[in-house]
Amino acid sequence: MSDIEDVFGGSAEETKPETEAKPDADAESKTSVVTEHTEEVIPGETEKMVTETIDEDGDVVEETTEVTRKTVKRTMKITETSATTKTTTLTTPAKLYGKDLSEYDDVDVESLLAQLSPEEITILAKEVDPDDNFLPPDQRCGYECTKEATGPLNRKQLIEHINKQAIETPDEPEFEPFVQGKVRGKKWVPPPRDAREIEAEEQIAIDMGEEYEHALNDATQEEIIDLAAILGFHSMMNQDQYHASLLNKGQPVGLGWDGITKSTQQKLFPMDPPNSTDVEESIKRVKDDDSKLIDLNLNNIKNISDEKLEQLFAALPQNEHLEVLSLTNVGLTDKTALLLAEAIEKSKTLRVLNVETNFISPPVIVKLVQALLKCHTIEEFRASNQRSAVLGNKIEMEITDLVEKNSSLLRLGLHLEFNDARHRVAAHLQRNIDRIRVKRLNQRK
Repeated sequence: MSDIEDVFGGSAEETKPETEAKPDADAESKTSVVTEHTEEVIPGETEKMVTETIDEDGDVVEETTEVTRKTVKRTMKITETSATTKTTTLTTPAKLYGKDLSEYDDVDVESLLAQLSPEEITILAKEVDPDDNFLPPDQRCGYECTKEATGPLNRKQLIEHINKQAIETPDEPEFEPFVQGKVRGKKWVPPPRDAREIEAEEQIAIDMGEEYEHALNDATQEEIIDLAAILGFHSMMNQDQYHASLLNKGQPVGLGWDGITKSTQQKLFPMDPPNSTDVEESIKRVKDDDSKLIDLNLNNIKNISDEKLEQLFAALPQNEHLEVLSLTNVGLTDKTALLLAEAIEKSKTLRVLNVETNFISPPVIVKLVQALLKCHTIEEFRASNQRSAVLGNKIEMEITDLVEKNSSLLRLGLHLEFNDARHRVAAHLQRNIDRIRVKRLNQRK
């Protein structure tokens, strides 16, 4: 309830009550607002006002004006009503054999199964598919073959029996016999094309000039195919035609615009002979610092023991002639790789080191790259294709920081996954190559 009082001059007008439209009665929640305006006029006091004026003759004229003031009292009443409809949904519980499922919670399944006969258990097993991967497929499958085995499997005889049965089985009769030249069923007719598209295709014309038009009109099919290959129109030719045009081998015989590419015969290359390097003799030559032993290749020798590798790495610091050491696919582990890192730090002449395709973990690869900082002679290091295919962001960033501190490394064989590491390593190696190139040019001058 709120009261508003206004005081004004003049007569008051009555205001009719106003009622707003009610919402739909079927809604869950409804609100109706009724506003009533009532005005009451209260008589007020009457005042007299005397005004003296002078007329044309100079006489004083008194004018008396009565002013009646009225008070209007306006009352506005707002009534709000609300109603809520509650809806109850009854759900019928699921039942099995006329009983609720909750009544079966206390049933002893084991005792029920013990009362079944073997025949009833077999029938029950056919209706239930046990979702158990440990069961063999023949026990999970609903079909069971009760026939006795006729003997061992004879694949040739089985195929002959299947073919004979397929030939002897008559074909299913056709509803409409086949007649040559007669269309059975509904024939597909392509929809008519839009006339505007046909006109647009006819209006397309390329003016290449008389010289080019004359050259294309007189060109053979092979020359046009070569031109298409040069321009990169791959969809106009097959792979054999494209590669023959690029390599200038001449187009294959019998292949035109509608030619079909056949599978190319693979080239058979002879197997590489096994590595015949004598490991013990090579270790002895490294220990003796043989001046003729510059390149030692032990690739793909898988029977090298850890003791022999330890002997080889122990002899490396004292050797002053070995420049290239290849240990690809020899079974290097972290234990022997750490010994190799210690030997690299003390090496004086080693320029190329290859330890690809081994079992070295990423942290040990970081140790090997770190050892290159103390050996200023190694220009090429390769260690890709290890046990861990992905090095990880942390390892790659550590390798990148170590490579950027190395001023003698020119080539690095490692698969770096992140672009930042690849770009930084490539840029630093290029700077090393440029610096050495400039240094050699100055030495020649």
